[in-house]
Parts: sequence; C-alpha cells; structure tokens
Amino acid sequence: MTGRSPIEIKNLDIYGNEPIPWSRPREELESGVFFGRPSFLGTLRPDGRPHAAAVATMWLDGDIFFTSGPETRKARNLAANPACTVACSLATLDLVFEGQAFRESDPATLERLAARCRESGWPVEVEDGAFFGPFSAPSAGPPPWYLYRFIYHTVIGNATAAPHGATRWRFGR
Repeated sequence: MTGRSPIEIKNLDIYGNEPIPWSRPREELESGVFFGRPSFLGTLRPDGRPHAAAVATMWLDGDIFFTSGPETRKARNLAANPACTVACSLATLDLVFEGQAFRESDPATLERLAARCRESGWPVEVEDGAFFGPFSAPSAGPPPWYLYRFIYHTVIGNATAAPHGATRWRFGR
C-alpha cells in the first residue's frame, strides 16, 4: 500500500501554483511526522448529524489507523456507517482524507501497531483483537480499544509552506 498512487489529480489552486505531487504528503506521512500530531475524525450520527472527535492516528502501509473504545460516539457512528473523514496538519500541508473506517482484526497488524504505540510511550498489549493498557485519551473510553483501519479514496491537500498550492488526489482500491 505504501506505493499506492492516485488515479486522478486535480489542481485546486487559484493562484497559478502547480499541482502538489502525491509524493510530498506521502513522504511526510511515511516519515512519522503524522504520528502524535492532532487529527480529527468526522463521522455521522445515525440521525445524520455530524460528529467530530480528536484521535491519535498512525500511518502504516499507506493506510491510517486510530483507536476508539466500542461505546464511544465515534465507534457507534462507524458501526452504523463507516463513511468518515480524517483531517490533519502535517509539517507543510493540511490534509483532509475521505473514506471509510473498519475495525482491524488482523493479529499481525494489531501487533505491529501496538509495538509502535509502546515505542512512543503508550504501553498497550493486544488481547482478544483489541488494545488494552493502563491509560488512553480520555475521549477513548475505557478498554478495550478497537483499532480501526481508515481506507481513503480522496485526499485534499493545501500547502502551508512553499511550494504552495492546493490539490485533490483520488485513489482506487
């Protein structure tokens, strides 16, 4: 997935800047700058009202991952409708990802991401397909914390440093 390329690129810039190549955000995401920076998950409640929540995100193999307790509003929203957004600010770009999030159940993926969490100071272990540990973000609810894989189909980027520009990338799956 790391080498995933957009199938459509559209320049959204109105000031004459060139489209931003996908390699720019991908390199920032792969460098680890994404991990530990604030990200915001947008979901829809069953009645259609929007819900936004800050989440800790991780980039692995071209997908975004985050955790949530099963009783949180965001987890209940995703169970009813997996369509969502993730918005973040990287070192030189603001990005909005559009796609769907699903609970990750692959034991190897769970272990890889738990190891990354432990390396960053969050001492979680994998038990029964979820993360358990002594603490998490207050908004995550109590353990277990499910791991979600966010699979994006569209990304909109706005450069906050030179070279400037705004671009939309669409991806196939």
